[in-house]
Amino acid sequence: MPQVRIVAKNFMDMVASLPAMKLDKLYDNPFICQAILRSLPPLAKKYVVQLLYIDVPVSAKLFEDWVLADGASKHRVAIDRLIQLRIFNQTLGRNRETTYRINQTFQVNLQKHIVHGGALPREPMPSNITVRLPSLEELEAYAVDQWECFLLHLINSSEAEKKTNISSSMMRIFQKGLISQRDEREPAKLTEGGFQFLLMDTNAQLWYIIREYISNSEELGVDSADLISFLLELSFHVTGEAYNMNTLTDIQRVTIRDLADLGLVKLQQGRKESWFIPTKLATNLSISLSDTSARKQGYVVVETNFRMYAYSTSKLHCEILRLFARVEYQLPNLVVSAITKESLYKAFENGITSEQIIAFLQQNAHPRVAERVPSVPENVSDQIRLWESDLNRVEIVPAQLFDEFSSRGVFDSACDFARENGGLLWEDSKKMFIIVKGEMFNLMKDFISRFR
Repeated sequence: MPQVRIVAKNFMDMVASLPAMKLDKLYDNPFICQAILRSLPPLAKKYVVQLLYIDVPVSAKLFEDWVLADGASKHRVAIDRLIQLRIFNQTLGRNRETTYRINQTFQVNLQKHIVHGGALPREPMPSNITVRLPSLEELEAYAVDQWECFLLHLINSSEAEKKTNISSSMMRIFQKGLISQRDEREPAKLTEGGFQFLLMDTNAQLWYIIREYISNSEELGVDSADLISFLLELSFHVTGEAYNMNTLTDIQRVTIRDLADLGLVKLQQGRKESWFIPTKLATNLSISLSDTSARKQGYVVVETNFRMYAYSTSKLHCEILRLFARVEYQLPNLVVSAITKESLYKAFENGITSEQIIAFLQQNAHPRVAERVPSVPENVSDQIRLWESDLNRVEIVPAQLFDEFSSRGVFDSACDFARENGGLLWEDSKKMFIIVKGEMFNLMKDFISRFR
């Protein structure tokens, strides 16, 4: 079965792919330098801090002397990431010794930020201008609701609790890799990549959408460096505070409206002014680049008899479980389902793999079972893998049988010819039977006719 892979690449890979001039433009903002620093592996952060006030090249050998023997692989990862992001400039001296020097633009602006701090381009609006702002609890509920509604539109728009007008920018991202629609009369369907996307954790999903959104905007003529800068800058705003829309450029206003679809910001309108309120999804953007280990509250309990209990009130959770399990009944705060051979076969046909299903169950294990080793019973995970291997055990290939060869020599020559062309499937030397791939039928027929 051909597999489509939706890879949630690190957002910093997109930053690293920017041309040198755009990176320098990005690094000209002290807040962006801080956001980039947050995203680095721990050892890379240490190297940046150590070189921050050193204005001369530093020998690569000196770096290696700082690292213990068992940290060699982490050292290579840290150096590679710093070079990819052009935070370190690598040079080769006259004595062919490798040296590293910190990017001057990055260095100067990070120094400024550490010493003097900095002010964001916009300040929160005074409370006497804004109407009643939502509490942090209300804002969190709004963000979760928007994000889940957004994902429900992927699975089945009719299941969404409310109709949301998802922007054309976001719909283009879906059409690109997550859903497909031949024409407007047919309902949109999830692609294999779309099924895989739904089983990712929230951080991976968010950064996949953001990365595709930037790529899509770039195709429309928007400078990717400006967009990345705005998104990272947004992470330094205060959750729950109101920021005036008039402080944004035209492109930033469009971006903010698109981000509202995802639940990253909430939009409000006053008598004269309009403003946006960042949620935790927005203010954690730069932190989530590296802090993907933060565990969310799980809700699934898997039993050895293949039954699953999902303690959740979310319709999205129920719909995700339907991707690979048979939902038996649903209570206000509990979904009871079962993993069956038929439900898994349907999942495998849609491009979901056994490892993705098992990983999803492990990542979303209820706190009561999350600390168990393993959190998913071994007999269940083993059986999921076995049912997948059943599908891959037999492969149907169009074939053609050749027999009644005029002599042993002709048969041997035909076998060699089919083998050399990669078309031999089976041979019986006693009965002089040979089976080749169907695509080789004409070639074999012409080859055998030469001996008549």
